[in-house]
Amino acid sequence: MKSFVYNAQPARVVFGSGTIARLPEEIDRLGLKRVLVLATPPREADARRHAEFLGDRVAGVYAKATMHTPVSVTENALRVAAKLRADGLVAIGGGSTTGLAKAIALRTDLPQIVMPTTYAGSEMTPILGETKDGVKVTQSSPRVLPEVVIYDVDLTMTLPASLSGTSGMNAIAHAVEALYARESNPVINLMAAEAIGALVSALPAIAGNPHDRDARSEALYGAWLCGICLGSVGMALHHKLCHTLGGSFDLPHAETHTIVLPHALAYNAPAVPAVMQTLRAVLKTDDPAIALYDLAGRIGAKRALSEIGMPSDGIDIATDRAMANPYWNPRALEREPIRTLIARAYAGEPPQA
Repeated sequence: MKSFVYNAQPARVVFGSGTIARLPEEIDRLGLKRVLVLATPPREADARRHAEFLGDRVAGVYAKATMHTPVSVTENALRVAAKLRADGLVAIGGGSTTGLAKAIALRTDLPQIVMPTTYAGSEMTPILGETKDGVKVTQSSPRVLPEVVIYDVDLTMTLPASLSGTSGMNAIAHAVEALYARESNPVINLMAAEAIGALVSALPAIAGNPHDRDARSEALYGAWLCGICLGSVGMALHHKLCHTLGGSFDLPHAETHTIVLPHALAYNAPAVPAVMQTLRAVLKTDDPAIALYDLAGRIGAKRALSEIGMPSDGIDIATDRAMANPYWNPRALEREPIRTLIARAYAGEPPQA
């Protein structure tokens, strides 16, 4: 018998099509009167349109959310929230916007309503990663878990196919790592397998036809489950490497996860035979790491860190930082194999154990 501990996260989820129409009642249900609407600069027009729809429930719009949640941006947003006397947050966007909402909530305990437009999954977690002086630090706190998440497939229909692919691969990484996390348990294992299967089916369909509503719905469903997985267990090598690379070289978040995932899985494969058996069944392959590498190619994602902005001299820097204060991992971290992993990911070569 396997012993385990399972902690359910107390978040309210509204899932469907057209569910954004329920935003006003969710704001009222929380007793909020002056919400601050958050977005990234490219989504500012959308944020202002939603703010107009909400009328006098809105205190203002802050559309400066930034990748990797820089502390400097958070501090600026906090000043705006205080000046506007905001009593709650509405985040419309992907992981960058959700991250900003979480960072504000950590410091103020303001309630959050998140409406994801990507498959990032961070909206379902009590985890926050913040960047300062080129270093990304992750922490977990119940204060950063959003009170309400509204999933509306309509919000994902205009997400470009390329971003859909990498965002979905990012979500798959959450579920894959959850399978071999120290806190893995039967409930999360079931969710992870279901989530991976849904996304592996949906992402190629979206790449072929970005307007495929059924595929979009399946991807959003899979991303929700992946987020639950990430929020319920600890992280290991994959996330450690992605946070190191992203924080050190300001690499795009989802693309970094897409590239690193097959390599991190291959590294850990010898230590997690039961997990590999599960993945072989879900992915219908004898080599799950290669299957994920091939999936990235099928959906048109970049597979080399060199293609997304990592400098060649960053291999040793990333290796040193990955080996410093490492996360728990099922396979012990060894410097030379880790360096080889990063070097192969930098070059875009297939993963190897």
